[in-house]
Amino acid sequence: MAKVTKSFVCQNCGAVTSKWAGKCEACGEWNTIVEEAPREALPKGVSGGKGGRKIEFVDLKGTIVPPPRRSTTIGELDRVCGGGLVPGSAILVGGDPGIGKSTLLLQATALLAAHTSCVYITGEESVDQVRLRAQRLGLATAPVQLAAATNVRDIVASMEAGPSPEVVVIDSIQTMYSDTIDSAPGTVTQVRTCAHELIRAAKKRGFALFLVGHVTKEGTLAGPRVLEHMVDTVLYFEGDRGHQFRILRAVKNRFGPTDEIGVFEMTDAGLREVLNPSALFLAERRGNVSGSCVFAGIEGTRPVLVEIQALVAPSSLGTPRRAAVGWDMARLNMILAVLEARAGLAFGGHDIYLNVAGGLRIQEPAADLAVAAALVSAFTGDPVPADAVVFGEIGLSGEVRAVSQRDLRLKEATKLGFRQAWVPRPAQSGRKSGGKDSDKKSGAVPKDIALKDIALEDMGHVQDVVSRFSNAAGGH
Repeated sequence: MAKVTKSFVCQNCGAVTSKWAGKCEACGEWNTIVEEAPREALPKGVSGGKGGRKIEFVDLKGTIVPPPRRSTTIGELDRVCGGGLVPGSAILVGGDPGIGKSTLLLQATALLAAHTSCVYITGEESVDQVRLRAQRLGLATAPVQLAAATNVRDIVASMEAGPSPEVVVIDSIQTMYSDTIDSAPGTVTQVRTCAHELIRAAKKRGFALFLVGHVTKEGTLAGPRVLEHMVDTVLYFEGDRGHQFRILRAVKNRFGPTDEIGVFEMTDAGLREVLNPSALFLAERRGNVSGSCVFAGIEGTRPVLVEIQALVAPSSLGTPRRAAVGWDMARLNMILAVLEARAGLAFGGHDIYLNVAGGLRIQEPAADLAVAAALVSAFTGDPVPADAVVFGEIGLSGEVRAVSQRDLRLKEATKLGFRQAWVPRPAQSGRKSGGKDSDKKSGAVPKDIALKDIALEDMGHVQDVVSRFSNAAGGH
């Protein structure tokens, strides 16, 4: 008889231990280890002659048929998914409670239901609650099949009983349970098992599957990090409740590019897609204000212009405050250290606050130069020119390094009326900063009508940025 052993599983990362502990050694979380039902030990080995079946091998070279796409008619959602939904794919959507996950998926299924059979299964709300939300969104007449269920066996049996739907939404995977597992819903074992059964049904029947997942206080998917390896696409729904903007970000996609984003605006009628995020993020910007700088960034395949705000104020504390919203705190400390060591600015006695306006979180290092410009502007009191955009990566020696997709950033800035850009010096050029004319001679920017009206100011070192501000030597 096989030996039965106890199993203790971390509900945050899924790590399995042989005994209980207050702290999970794998992820560092406290009080997340729970005892789950004992399992029979697996056999010591597998013999090829006992029930094994020979695997058919094929050549790597072969005919490839691109997977078909099904448009949701929501352009921003299609963009993040790689052009539309692929039949048989599994998509995991995570986000904070109340951020708009259920609203977005209800809107998507309502639009898809006009020409596609869609099923919306809720485990957190009743049917009447979903109907009330649909009425508020003006979707009450959409032909969506609705059900409230939590038993995965019943859900899979319903999918196989008749003609399969083409799109299925499970809201949420943490509320589902399988009667083959003796543990509470929401535990790692339950979530992993339920997701496996639902994904297997989606692959078998060929319907696109949406799984809604909760997130932890750190912003990662709650409990089942293993789900990210099981599904085809992982989408994070980000946003600040103080702003109306919502960002749908792809962090994994087997059928399209990663790091793509979709921008939405929360309104009384639900989520509305934003076709020009740059204009929306800069709508409330005031020109000629110290500490404000416009950064030309890239999110996935689209250029996005956002305002970076900095505030530098004298501090009476022994340890001045440092705070950043929408930007990596470690990166901010690095830029401050470079400005002090390489440019001679003394930030030691000042509180420093950095904010990315609009609730967007910037992750690319190309924003280093814009952050530095905003900090120096706030420190000196001199504003960055209102018609200037800034981008570039800063090294520890103070050099400004070139970044990718330079022309795309400049074209977006020109489209929105900006007339000058502080950019890294081209890597192949050893010339002095010469602005627009010398940049054209170097061939760094191709001949393009969209770029002819923007003057380029080369930045080879952070000292070049500091020298643009007249009060840099004296500071406050």
